[in-house]
Amino acid sequence: MNSHYSRVLSLAALLAAVPGFNLGAAGHNTSGGIAVVSSHSGQAPIVTIDGGRVRGLAVPGGYVFRGLPYGAPPTGRLRWRTPQPPAEWHGIRDATTFAPSCPQAQGSFTLGPQDEDCLYLNVVTPRLNDRRHANDLPVFVWIHGGGFTSGAGRDYDPIKLAAEGIVVVTVNYRLGALGFLSHPALASWPGGSSGNYGLMDQQAALRWVRFNIEQFGGDPDNVTIAGESAGGTAVLAHLVSRGSRGLFHRAIVQSGSFALTQQTLASAEADGRMFAHTAGCPNQHAECLRNLSLDGLLSNFPPVATPGVVDGRVLTESIGTALAGGRFARVPILNGTNHDEERLFTLLGPFGLPVSGGTNVVVPEPVTPESFQRVIAFVLGVSDERAAAIAAEYPVNAYPTPIVAFSVVTGDANFACQALQMNEWTSHRAPTFAYEFNDDAAPPRYAATDPPVATHLSELAYLFDLPDAPFQAPFNPDQKALAARMRRAWATFALRGDPSSMAASWLSFDGAFVMSLVPPRPQVATDFASRHHCSFWAAR
Repeated sequence: MNSHYSRVLSLAALLAAVPGFNLGAAGHNTSGGIAVVSSHSGQAPIVTIDGGRVRGLAVPGGYVFRGLPYGAPPTGRLRWRTPQPPAEWHGIRDATTFAPSCPQAQGSFTLGPQDEDCLYLNVVTPRLNDRRHANDLPVFVWIHGGGFTSGAGRDYDPIKLAAEGIVVVTVNYRLGALGFLSHPALASWPGGSSGNYGLMDQQAALRWVRFNIEQFGGDPDNVTIAGESAGGTAVLAHLVSRGSRGLFHRAIVQSGSFALTQQTLASAEADGRMFAHTAGCPNQHAECLRNLSLDGLLSNFPPVATPGVVDGRVLTESIGTALAGGRFARVPILNGTNHDEERLFTLLGPFGLPVSGGTNVVVPEPVTPESFQRVIAFVLGVSDERAAAIAAEYPVNAYPTPIVAFSVVTGDANFACQALQMNEWTSHRAPTFAYEFNDDAAPPRYAATDPPVATHLSELAYLFDLPDAPFQAPFNPDQKALAARMRRAWATFALRGDPSSMAASWLSFDGAFVMSLVPPRPQVATDFASRHHCSFWAAR
């Protein structure tokens, strides 16, 4: 791997290194998944989909189907190939338990079994298809984050979100080396593309939704794709990918604008050759790679696979280049970031050193007033002159600690101002709505920051229950009100491409309007660009 990717750290691995951090903390729901499983009286629901019949669970307010196959097991000769349709089955298939999650390195928050046979999705719906309802429900497909190396559909409980009148689908997709390894031996033909298999899985899942979701009460002609972090980057990839056109009709990007420039195929395949040699295939043959053990694949691949690769198939150019040029699906877009995205990374680096989540680079020395400029130059990859200008724009003594100052710098550069730039690109060609999640007292689900701030991951608990998260602190009444309004806004956006509802008017982005998500009621803000120094970053 090149020097950049050899320094990569995933959030899960980072948190696992924190002294005293325990994924099995008291109160942790080790069973995982949706917590409510009691049935209504009567028979469990049975639905016919491509492949056969499935039996789910009746739960208060709707129905749950877990472990529905959308692709054949990507094993053996299908490892690193385009996902294939699943085999049919006889009888009624049980869909009451989660299927295995895709393999990922130790330290992930995802619980339960893992297996290469992992191309499954889950559906939560308020109702099934029947003749009593004239209109099908909007569909909301959630793509999980985790650096393209960790996470699973089972990590998110969407019962409350589905209760807003939408069908929610959560998806597994291939991760790490199995999902994003680029290597010339894996190309379908000499000189062809390789990599981005996990994005191909997501496209296959969207095709499954198109042909099957109506049986669950969903409207195949009204599909919203949504994701957070790497999942948000995946949503952006589908916005610009020709292979995703027509498979969705709205897009929600949560903290995903940090990765607008993808690796070139040549660079990614060079990394792939180094990976193959390290993992035990110095001959660089596809057959050797396909026979490698999971342990070898997981232990030798970087813990983060974002930003993906311009493979020539799923992506023919970098996301930012396509967005700037107007080469993207002209669908309504809801895009946002959190107040200080990088704080979670900078305060929880191993050995007391912060890590930049946007650039995935471990900081080489403690951040002090004396090292502040050197650290900026190293992490952002800028000249000493530019680093001096950044340090002058963000005086270290204007912040509680040097580390907090550093997190504000990298958060503005990597997340906030890139999201603003994306809004400016897309709003000229498609309805665009912007938000900033600003509840600095949000109860932490994965790790607490000191001082508290709305950081990466903070907004997730306001949309989903996160039963496998290590911390389960309750919301106060105002936060419950904000969570309810956010779920309503996300569902309203899925319904008609505009998050405005009777409870709140949400102005479309016009260069200034950003909805500030604060409890108990969101407020329109016009100072996003100035607070995050975006004119300064645009001038670089």
